[in-house]
Amino acid sequence: MKTIQYYFSPKSPWTYLGHERLVSMAQRHGANVEPKPTDLGKIFPLSGGLPLNKRAPQRQAYRLRELERWSQFLKLPLNLHPRFFPVDDTDAALMITSTVNAGDVQAALVLSGKLMRAVWAEDRDIADADTLVQVANEAGLDGAAVYAGRQAGAELYEQYTHEANQLQMFGAPWYVYQGEPFWGQDRLDFLDRALAD
Repeated sequence: MKTIQYYFSPKSPWTYLGHERLVSMAQRHGANVEPKPTDLGKIFPLSGGLPLNKRAPQRQAYRLRELERWSQFLKLPLNLHPRFFPVDDTDAALMITSTVNAGDVQAALVLSGKLMRAVWAEDRDIADADTLVQVANEAGLDGAAVYAGRQAGAELYEQYTHEANQLQMFGAPWYVYQGEPFWGQDRLDFLDRALAD
C-alpha cells in the first residue's frame, strides 16, 4: 500500500489550500495518508525559518499576493486577514493526534480539514475550547470527548515534531512519499506523478 506522510500545522494557510487536493489524490491512487501535525514553533528556529510577524515586510506582502492567487486559482475561499490569526494551534493539533492515537486516521484527516477551514474561511478561533468542540462535532466526532481527551495525543505530537526535524522539514505542508520530501501545496503535482509511477 502506498503511504504519504503528511506533516503540517492546522493553522497553516498553505496546508489548508492543499488539504482536500491531497486527500482526493491519495484516494485516486489508492494511497494512505498519515496526518502528522507538527509544532512549527520548534521547527522554524532549527531550520532558519521565522514566524510571520518577524519576516521582512516585502516577504509578508508577497505572501499575501500568493495566497490570493492560489485561492482564486483553486476557487477556495480564503480570508487574507483572518480575525483569529496568528493563533495558538496546540490544542487543535492535540485533538488531531489524539484522534490518530485512537486509531481513526480518516476522522483525523476530516478534523484537520475542518480546523483549517475554520481559520481561513470561517473566521473562527481554533484556540477557543468551545470552537474546537463545535468543529470536532462538525467533523462527525464527539467534540467534547475529543477535546477532553486531547492530551492523549501529546506524545504523538512531540514524536511527529521530532520526526519532522529529523526529515529536515522547514515549512508546512511537508509531504513524504517513499523517502522523497515535497514541500508546499504547490508541489502536489510532483507528488501526483510520483504516486503514478
